[in-house]
Amino acid sequence: FSEFIAVFTITILSVISPGPDFFIVMRNSLSHTRRAGIFTAIGVATAVWIHVIYTLAGIGLILSQSIVLFMLVKYLGAGYLVYLGWKSLNSKKTDALQYTKENCDLSDFQSFKMGFINNALNPKATLFFLSVFTQVVSLETPTYIQIIYGATASISCLIWFSLVATFLNHNKIKKAFESAQHYFEKIMGVVLIGFGIKVAFTSQ
Repeated sequence: FSEFIAVFTITILSVISPGPDFFIVMRNSLSHTRRAGIFTAIGVATAVWIHVIYTLAGIGLILSQSIVLFMLVKYLGAGYLVYLGWKSLNSKKTDALQYTKENCDLSDFQSFKMGFINNALNPKATLFFLSVFTQVVSLETPTYIQIIYGATASISCLIWFSLVATFLNHNKIKKAFESAQHYFEKIMGVVLIGFGIKVAFTSQ
């Protein structure tokens, strides 16, 4: 039980700390719809299982010891963030009517895919699960209990980021955003590119 409390506490603190996943959900919620934000959150929560599976399978240890593999994941993740940031920076200014028409152009699958890829290629998530499962979780802990820990992380991501998407689509927040949508896209572009650069220079 004490081990679960430790894992749960670390997971919650990691999930709620602003990072690439948070800003992807934030961007899709404000630039598109609440539904887009929630499906992005589902993508993030689903990708968590990728980290859980390879960590339990022992592949995570190989990844942590291989500079080449770690660098590959790191630069793919960084490149994806820079790509999304670049798209935001190059978004065109639209009037309110056109914005209303275009803010639903992100399909459920596209939203899901963005959240999934962003988390799956996030070195921070890789290092988080490696550190938790090697430093906090005991070797004697049964596999099914470790799977429960993984489920806890996935559900925590889903709940938190769904709440973020819902909150950001409150009428007053949404209306305030719509008047500054173009500038928000530029700011988010800079933030995402900044995160991409930060990820690229993350040490092993």
